[in-house]
Parts: sequence; C-alpha cells; structure tokens
Amino acid sequence: MMPVIVASDLDRTLIYSAAALALTMPDARAPRLLCVEVHESKPLSYMTETAARLLTELGDAALFVPTTTRTRKQYQRINLPGPAPAYAICANGGHLLVDGVSDGDWHARVLARLADECAPLSEVQEHLLRTADPVWVRKHRVAEDLFAYLVVERELLPEEWVKELGGWAENRGWTVSLQGRKIYAVPKPLTKSAAMREVVRRTGADLTLAAGDSLLDADLLLAADRSWRPGHGELADDDWTAPAVRALPERGVLAGERILRELLHTVRAPR
Repeated sequence: MMPVIVASDLDRTLIYSAAALALTMPDARAPRLLCVEVHESKPLSYMTETAARLLTELGDAALFVPTTTRTRKQYQRINLPGPAPAYAICANGGHLLVDGVSDGDWHARVLARLADECAPLSEVQEHLLRTADPVWVRKHRVAEDLFAYLVVERELLPEEWVKELGGWAENRGWTVSLQGRKIYAVPKPLTKSAAMREVVRRTGADLTLAAGDSLLDADLLLAADRSWRPGHGELADDDWTAPAVRALPERGVLAGERILRELLHTVRAPR
C-alpha cells in the first residue's frame, strides 16, 4: 500500500507554549505535560503525555511531516516523540528538509517563484519599519531571507493597522497573518501546500491528511484529502472551514490530542 502522508502544523496545533497553555487550559484536572522544546536552558513548548503517545503511534503508521512557519533553526530546537521525520517543511514551505538537511533544488525553485510572482522582501521590510509604531513593536525579524514578522504587544496593537497592512500586502502578492504576539508578512507563492505536494511526488503517497490553526495553514488544509483544525486560532476566529476540513470544538492543548486521535483513526481505517 502507498504511504499516507500526515502534514501537520506544530505551534498551537500539536505543541503549545506556556502562553498558549495559559490561554486555553483550565487549572482543574490539568493533563500531564511533556516538554518538547528547550531554548537557552528554558522550557518553551509542550504537548500532553497522551498526545506524545499518539504522535509516536502515528509516526509508526504513516509518514509524519512536521510543517511549520518556523525557521530551520527554530524547528530543530523541537524534540518530537516518535520516529525522526524523513521529511519536514520549514519557513512556510521555503525549505524542505530531507533527513534533516535542506533540499537545495527545492529551495532554488522556491526562490525563482518568489522573484517572479511577488514584491521583494526588502520592500515589505521597509514598509514594516516605517509604519509599525515602536510603542507596540518589540522586535523586527526576517526569517531565512524569505519573509518578515513582528513581535508585538498584542493589547496595544491597533486592529486598523493590521487591516491596512493586509490590504497593502495583498496588492503586492503577500499575505498577513496574526498569530499570538507575532504578525507575519509572507509571500503568497511561499506555501506549505506546495512543499507537501513535492513530498507526495517523491513518495507516491495516495492519501494526504493535514492539520493547522492559522491563515498560513489554510492552503495546506485545502490541498490535503482530509484535514482538521482546532477550535482556536485565526481560522476558528473567522469560522473558516471547507468541505474536506473538519472544525473541531476542542481548544488549546487538548485540541492537539483530539487532532492526533482523528489522524491516527483515519490512517488505520481500511482503504
């Protein structure tokens, strides 16, 4: 039987920072947690022990492909349970890791598309530096020379500015996504779905499953045969769904468990 590919977003889909846990997990009967990311000797991200067991089982039953907007360096801090992934998608599709190493041919193809189909990163970066107010911006960042993002004080961030940025970016072939304390500006040709299709081409998979919570995951969810999203995040806030996308009611770290149960059940079902 051809392999099944499971391409899943990580942050706020399968793994959760302390801040994300505080927003979505009640104190009463809190589940046991496993730390899966440490940076500068500090624990950063978690999943439940149950989710860790389910992910290990999923990795044994299907080709699990971590799919993230994180840079390669940020992704490599994560220590997921289960078999080491043969493929991973980083930088929102800008890098396809094969056994932990970026595929040079894939990256070159991505760069060619960006040069042809959208405004350059330098123009977007200059606009962000010029229009974002230092009162609520904490950091300006460029990721892998592919896209830009801001770290902001969310409670001070003007909604109107985010809307204006979205309109400005749309006209230049870019997408804006607000996730927690980060505002991403990402080229439209830079997609997780394109990288997933490349993995499908290389492996000959006949079934693709996906999960994610943000606007930057929407193309991935639409490209897969079946997909799931949690009850939190940008997509849930917009009540976004599609015929092959199941909107789950669970929020927070327990949504990660439910997503993994759904994925594992689908992988194991007769085809």
